[in-house]
Amino acid sequence: MKEMDKDGLILCDIQAKAFEMSESYMQCGSRIFIRRFMNSDIVKLMDDSSFLQLNLDKKDLLDRINEEYGISEYGKVKYKKNELYWIGYIYRYYSYTYEISSRRAYKNIKPDELRNVFLGYHTLSPQQAIERILESKDMGKEKELERQYRIFCKYRRKSNTD
Repeated sequence: MKEMDKDGLILCDIQAKAFEMSESYMQCGSRIFIRRFMNSDIVKLMDDSSFLQLNLDKKDLLDRINEEYGISEYGKVKYKKNELYWIGYIYRYYSYTYEISSRRAYKNIKPDELRNVFLGYHTLSPQQAIERILESKDMGKEKELERQYRIFCKYRRKSNTD
């Protein structure tokens, strides 16, 4: 696990504000926006922190999502701004500290799951909230290390047979 640092906090804040702004700026529902965002090309730049070298703000992020996927009115359910802010912050914090891609974070924890625990967890530190969510899904730190070890063994066996 990686320690949270200044760059990570900046990325968390940018992503959280973009999520919050999506409530009024994006025409699609919140779940659709989050799925698109977490699988987008622009989020890959946030994953490797190269986003910090660009001169983009939260509106530019949303414009990039619309450019990549097109404007859509699919999905009508809009989360509240404070929920969106927290969800965006948690996703980035999770990706950054666990050193996983946004795509993996999205696969591990869906937006509705985060929304459902918002009231109970939004007052916790991001790290505590993530740990509780992962524990409830039986995906704690040990489980992630086990998963990574299985992948390593699989690739090692494959390279030994080649």
